[in-house]
Amino acid sequence: MGGNKVVTFLRKYMMLIATVIVVIIFYFLTGGRSLLPQNINNVISQNAYVFVLGTGMLLCILTGGNIDLSVGSVVCLAGGVGAIIMEANLPWPLAVIAMLLMGLLVGAWHGYWIAFIKVPPFIATLVGMLAFRGLANIIMKGYAYQISDKTFLNIFGGGDSCYIPDFLAGVGPATSFNKTCMCVAILIAVGYTVFTFINRTRLINQGYKVDSLISVIVKTVLIDAVVIWIGNKLANYKGIPTVLIWIALVLGVFAYITSKTTLGRNLYAVGGNEKATRLSGINTKMVMFSAYTFMGLLAGFAGVLNIARLMGSQPTYGLGYEMDAIAACFIGGASAYGGTGSIGGVIIGAALCGIINQGMVIANTPPNYQTVVKGLVLLIAVLFDVIMQMRRKGAKKTAATEAADKGGAKA
Repeated sequence: MGGNKVVTFLRKYMMLIATVIVVIIFYFLTGGRSLLPQNINNVISQNAYVFVLGTGMLLCILTGGNIDLSVGSVVCLAGGVGAIIMEANLPWPLAVIAMLLMGLLVGAWHGYWIAFIKVPPFIATLVGMLAFRGLANIIMKGYAYQISDKTFLNIFGGGDSCYIPDFLAGVGPATSFNKTCMCVAILIAVGYTVFTFINRTRLINQGYKVDSLISVIVKTVLIDAVVIWIGNKLANYKGIPTVLIWIALVLGVFAYITSKTTLGRNLYAVGGNEKATRLSGINTKMVMFSAYTFMGLLAGFAGVLNIARLMGSQPTYGLGYEMDAIAACFIGGASAYGGTGSIGGVIIGAALCGIINQGMVIANTPPNYQTVVKGLVLLIAVLFDVIMQMRRKGAKKTAATEAADKGGAKA
């Protein structure tokens, strides 16, 4: 029983523990520079696309360990379309709609072939990776396009002025510390605490088994401390970057979808046992189609954030983005076999990837060594998942054997 508790604990918190360890390691390797307020801000801004694409990739992985290899090309294609529209002096909302629509159509295209024609996801999206990269080059004709629309850049996170204003700047003594940012962090921590305990009480009243009060208190205090710490760091730089608002919105919406809706439950069910799910009356084809359609939509939105941060688009953008998204999911605890994973895990995985990337850059690690380290981190995460799967199967087999032995003894 004690061993099972340890395995469950490691399964839930291993990557979180690893993230803390990595932060501490890079803190000492970089002489504390990795935790400077500006570098914390950079981790968020530079990895916005990882959070967004990782969210969509999780939906695909939940359906059975499937992935989408085309997302980097779709980001490039959508971003190219948007940049061309804005360079033609057309309104930026039109460009955003076009980018989202482009991503949605690509996702539906992949979903159709995968769900209804039964083309393996790896093959269907590999074709998309090549075809849409080529189409992006054709549309942009090999040229780079610059974006100068200040409104678009400020709203979606490009440039030095893309931060939420400090509405409380006039309160108290004049200082560079962003009071609004700090107040928002405190409100989030308080709101999370209240929600956690109200939800725990509701589950208890409904007869559900919940974690012990001590473990809930410890977990809540730690999360609140992290939120306030990050808020303090951002407040000491320029405040809340607008891109963080978009990241939070995407993560919040899909956290709700995966945990509170029928579609979310069906995604986990399909990944757990597709045949049983289909026999129970669930339209597994539409579940698979929905996963890839959402993935395409989020790839289009990642294209919006990408060209805003880089203030333009060119045919080489998006290279390797699919690997970053896949790594964020698996490092965050998503199972390579499907049916297991969460948006919280994506947050941890994307943050860990960003911390490792930036830490190695600050520590002047050669680029080739950076690639090796990221590959090894991904391998360790997947290996951990494989070991946990083997332990669960072994536990189930042992339980079944013991039940059979008891039945035979009674007979």
